[in-house]
Amino acid sequence: MTTLRTTSVTTPTPTLVPDIRLVVLDMAGTTVADGGLVERAFDAAARELGVEPGSPDHTEKLAHVRATMGESKISVFRHLFGDEDSARRANTAFEKAYAELVEAGRIAPVPGAREAVEALTADGRTVVLTTGFARVTQDAILDALGWRDLVPLTLCPADAGGRGRPYPDMVLEAFLRTKAADSTAQVAVVGDTSYDVLSGLRAGAGLVAGVRTGAHDADTLREAGAGHVLDSVADLPDLLREAD
Repeated sequence: MTTLRTTSVTTPTPTLVPDIRLVVLDMAGTTVADGGLVERAFDAAARELGVEPGSPDHTEKLAHVRATMGESKISVFRHLFGDEDSARRANTAFEKAYAELVEAGRIAPVPGAREAVEALTADGRTVVLTTGFARVTQDAILDALGWRDLVPLTLCPADAGGRGRPYPDMVLEAFLRTKAADSTAQVAVVGDTSYDVLSGLRAGAGLVAGVRTGAHDADTLREAGAGHVLDSVADLPDLLREAD
């Protein structure tokens, strides 16, 4: 479990990097509006471990979940519950509850997200969707939205050796698998959390942007090092066209 350190970060001056060829997009909160389903699914996971909503223990653990949005969920549960068996029990309950909410139609695309992905693709860029959820949950979201064929590659932490954000592994895995870019300077990473931003910075991405449609606000994203903060992923195609 990697804890996000509270050391100060100098926010870079926004720069536009030309010739972005690979765009790595987060899902929940960035391209997918889930309406707080993470917290609802966490309640199910907490109950599995005997933590009742409304209790001081639940409040403390929920605060950690909110602070670490974007991180691999199993890593979050390892931190919260200590031993591996408890973490896996909590993670299984979480993924099951989240999948049931997805199947009940409780998610939708962020307005303009699909159109943004299609515009990026039409501009000759390769788009990869990433998540901190397990593969089974990611697939359930893709199926619910009809996004199975929207992008050539989707990644979860297990696809990148098991390490999710804030590690750079999923971004680098996208870079290696797609072969869409010659260097990580031609990669853009976009997400709604500070952990999305950190993963992009650690991967050496040429452009790292936050969006205001999810868990963290503009100040938090900038403090994490985001070079740009957009109202929505829908604004990304125009930003990259301006750079080109």
